[in-house]
Amino acid sequence: MTAVGFLYPGHSAEDDYERIEQLLASDIRLPVVHTDIGEDAHRVDALLTMGGDDRLAAGVEELRLTGAEAVVWACTSGSFVYGWDGAHEQIRNLARAAGMPASSTSFAFAHAIQHLGATRVAIAATYPEDVADYFADFLKSAGTEVTATRGSGIITAAEVGTWGRDEVLELALAGDHPSAEILLLPDTALHTAAYLAELEQVLGKPVLTANQVSVWEGLRLAERRVWGERMGKLFARPA
Repeated sequence: MTAVGFLYPGHSAEDDYERIEQLLASDIRLPVVHTDIGEDAHRVDALLTMGGDDRLAAGVEELRLTGAEAVVWACTSGSFVYGWDGAHEQIRNLARAAGMPASSTSFAFAHAIQHLGATRVAIAATYPEDVADYFADFLKSAGTEVTATRGSGIITAAEVGTWGRDEVLELALAGDHPSAEILLLPDTALHTAAYLAELEQVLGKPVLTANQVSVWEGLRLAERRVWGERMGKLFARPA
């Protein structure tokens, strides 16, 4: 049994982790501990507060009690807004507080892109444009070329959490770009686990979504590989 823990801000699409656990159908557990979201706003100052070391550390003890072997700060915007160096410092502090390997969804995207051997991506974000641009800058620091960035202007995670299949597909189609090798949907508040296979079929390319890459990153930290046919190219068994 392998357990990977997730610090998840508030309540929006955390049920994706239970769904992913079911889709992978393996001896893994993906416990989620909720952190204080503070002000629910995709705004830089609010995101910096939400991702503060004290808020992440507050969930560490509960996470340890789950038997987690690694922890992921499951918030993309609450990590990339710190910039490349600041996001590294954030997970170093989290690892020290938790006493286990740590990462964040932002680094999960960077590592997943590298794993798939891609260099050009498009971003289809629920965030306002200025916040989406922070993510593009973060990926550029990782050596990734961002060919297109689309923001949707959604301010709250609560609103994003109400989106279903139709809205997710519309976002993906609107944000894709012909030159991109991969499409990214960066918000952990967005339900995507149920639509991964369909998204890749419709777009004809790999699609990376926030909760999907967070799980992959946590398993990577725990040195555990798991395959899942319905979890997209990232979880495909090597040929």
